[in-house]
Amino acid sequence: MCQLRLRDGREVVIRFLNPEDRDGLFRMFSSMSEKALEWSAAPYTMDVIDRWIGNIPSLIPLVAEYDKRIIGYAVIYKYPHQRRKGIGDLAIYLHQDFQKAGLGTAMTEKLLELAKKERMHKIELGVVADNEVAKSLYQKFGFKTEGVSKDSFFGFDGKYHDVVHMGLILD
Repeated sequence: MCQLRLRDGREVVIRFLNPEDRDGLFRMFSSMSEKALEWSAAPYTMDVIDRWIGNIPSLIPLVAEYDKRIIGYAVIYKYPHQRRKGIGDLAIYLHQDFQKAGLGTAMTEKLLELAKKERMHKIELGVVADNEVAKSLYQKFGFKTEGVSKDSFFGFDGKYHDVVHMGLILD
């Protein structure tokens, strides 16, 4: 789909997820540090990955590859209900060895480009309030805070954290 040179010079390929990526996606999540998964809904088991792969028609799913291994997963879930027509939910996961290198920006940019091509109306997401890196990334693309759910995420630290709900109107 596209090749990208990261800030540190490594070249990665961003492409669509396909069913053959099942094991590679599981390997990526299995090798991620607790810090990299800190604000996620881990653990990501084979059952979770199988649900994602079984739901590809309702997704805009991208993976990033480096040296023939998956090192990033970014997705927009397209709500199937008529009342949520054109609305999607965005999530992104990067292996810790590829964070802060421009990959999150590139994958988000590609997802939003694809969402616009599909004539989607709005992209939403929820991000833990303490995840400043992710919030900054989304704000860079024009996502706006639409609300906050108090104490809605139970972290690895044994504490509850707020979740910030953000949205971006595409058309």
